[in-house]
Amino acid sequence: MSRPARLAVGVVSAGRVGAVLGAALARAGHTITAASGVSKASLRRAEELLPGVPLLPPDEVVARADLVLLAIPDDAIEGTVRGLAASGALHAGQILVHTSGAHGVDVLAAAERHGVLPLALHPVMTFTGRAEDLQRIAACCVGVTATEDDEAAWNVGEALVVEMGAEPVRVPTAARQLYHTALAHGANHLITLVADSADLLRSAGVEHPDRLLGPLLSAALDNGLRYGDKALTGPVARGDAHTVQSHVDTLAKHAPEKLPAYRALANRTARRAAGTGLLRADLAPDVFAALDEEDA
Repeated sequence: MSRPARLAVGVVSAGRVGAVLGAALARAGHTITAASGVSKASLRRAEELLPGVPLLPPDEVVARADLVLLAIPDDAIEGTVRGLAASGALHAGQILVHTSGAHGVDVLAAAERHGVLPLALHPVMTFTGRAEDLQRIAACCVGVTATEDDEAAWNVGEALVVEMGAEPVRVPTAARQLYHTALAHGANHLITLVADSADLLRSAGVEHPDRLLGPLLSAALDNGLRYGDKALTGPVARGDAHTVQSHVDTLAKHAPEKLPAYRALANRTARRAAGTGLLRADLAPDVFAALDEEDA
């Protein structure tokens, strides 16, 4: 894989993702020529991760860059690109990268009409916006999307990812929404699940729920990634309908706001366990009955 030439990089904006990726590109030998940012948090991140880089309006950042890193909210990308195109800041030969997981390169169409190379590079990790993120990049993957029939563009995207220390994974434009849904479903809902579990333990009088949940959930995650459905354990997979019913009754009494999520996840767990034979066919009906809201 050929390495990109040393590039002048403009970062729009110096949020958690933009500042860290800008720093990663600088570490790879590229030059960060300018960044945009107005909030106190953005200014602090720029001082820490992009020292000496001038903070300018977005159109000025873009005008002086070979590579534009557009790290802004998903819904703002298309309109921002249209505005940059109308301002004359974009020019042929530039590389324009957005970091959204939800979009492919279609939202960069206004720039592509100006001869700009469009790329979508989505790091599959959560960002704190601090220096330790630079080390975490080395252990993450980045979803790469380019124009479908432009192999050179795919290669450029992959080379940039490798230079930042991460692993590129090709994601076709047509698969981008499914890709992002999968990641958000896993990561975002996992946080909610962990927080709910911690709340319940505190209600049970456990002062430090993280001490219980850390080893248990770390092992469950590792086993799930290694073995898939075969890693399922617990009363649902075993077919212990009375225990499942006690969970439902306990939540209904002590934490009714958490009961719908428990029912939905336990029902999904039961269906996966039944589909793989972990949940015996003769025990499955009683488990589903314990979870059925109408029966309750």
